[in-house]
Amino acid sequence: MKTNLLTSTELLNYYRQISTEVFAVVDLETTGAVGNNDRIIEISVVKATLKDGIQQILTDLINPEIVIPDQIVRFTGISQAMVDRAASSDRILPNYLPILESGILTAHNFNFDYSFLQAEYRRLGITFKVQAQLCTVELSRLLLSHLPSRSLPKLVKYYGFDVGKSHRAESDAIACWLLLEKLLTQILNSSDAEIIHLFGQQWLSVQNISVIFKLSPTRVESILENATIKSRFSRHRQINLYQRSGVEMLLEEIKEELKTESQKEITEQLSLPF
Repeated sequence: MKTNLLTSTELLNYYRQISTEVFAVVDLETTGAVGNNDRIIEISVVKATLKDGIQQILTDLINPEIVIPDQIVRFTGISQAMVDRAASSDRILPNYLPILESGILTAHNFNFDYSFLQAEYRRLGITFKVQAQLCTVELSRLLLSHLPSRSLPKLVKYYGFDVGKSHRAESDAIACWLLLEKLLTQILNSSDAEIIHLFGQQWLSVQNISVIFKLSPTRVESILENATIKSRFSRHRQINLYQRSGVEMLLEEIKEELKTESQKEITEQLSLPF
């Protein structure tokens, strides 16, 4: 579920609703950044709930059957000798299907881990697809927009989580769970107004806004040109970003106008000759 494309009220209801669910929190170490080309060298999954905490942890090194680049060895501390002694993905990954499918699949930068899992299972002739998913990067952007970085190591330091060395799968999976636990608990224990205020500080792209507004990016850009919404330029992404609170206020202001515009377009389309 692309939660960054919902309104603040919808987000609040969504996160409170899923807080009673089981979470399968996954972290992977890999030989590179592209799931279709690179391979998993370590996997860890934490099964947990807010009520009972961590119930199960599975962790394994995986032999990628290719050479690990030197920069990955330095980054993770996982050497070629370590994975050469490990079993290959066809021996390891089938054992992970039950826990991966046991709850809401969660990761920090979900799309990265999910793409690798899908690619690895595809190599084994297994279709891996989950409907219930959660990204703690997205959740961090909503509640921690004031921080300069929401990378997992920086958030571990920010909260003081005692999880051991970063960039090892088990440490990072536990850290991801502790982060999720912390943020969901904050949502449950705070008032609606407090959470919606925090959500409102998030920065959205034109693409994000176009989905919330249900309009084309071009139409959104034309609307934003005449709006007085707090914005900033992202040097990293090389795009303008707009603060969620202002975007949602604008949506309320022009909702009737957009409704009329949509009805007019439908009428015009119906009047066209076949």
